[in-house]
Amino acid sequence: MPTGNEQSFKSHTRWDPVFHFFAAPIAVATFISAVVHAVRHPGPWNVWVAIAVLAAAAMMVRLRMYALMVQDRVIRLEERLRLASLGSDAFRSRIPELKLAQLIALRFASDGEVVPLAERALASNLTSKQIKEAIQVWRPDPRRV
Repeated sequence: MPTGNEQSFKSHTRWDPVFHFFAAPIAVATFISAVVHAVRHPGPWNVWVAIAVLAAAAMMVRLRMYALMVQDRVIRLEERLRLASLGSDAFRSRIPELKLAQLIALRFASDGEVVPLAERALASNLTSKQIKEAIQVWRPDPRRV
């Protein structure tokens, strides 16, 4: 049975149970019920409640997206530093050419294969899925949500 740190291409997707299986479904259900209530009992207050619920749900999603954007920036920085420390001088000048999605996918590659895989990603414009599929020795990232 896999431990929490083992990952592969098939098992690297992370779910945040509190967000995905509790808060988001409750927000959707609350919005739907507020709209149904506003339609069945028209009035400014009921319409306002539906709008307020929609605003709260939008805020919840945006807050999650802000956290993911910060994680992406940190991953970009970490992977650029890792590639710079592991790669040759000639390769270092090409690191900025890697797209964010490629850098995010490369974080799963072991130190021994990350530079050749990054060079291949640049030469063939590999997608993040193609990069992840090409990884032989998976480096887990259990903290990403």
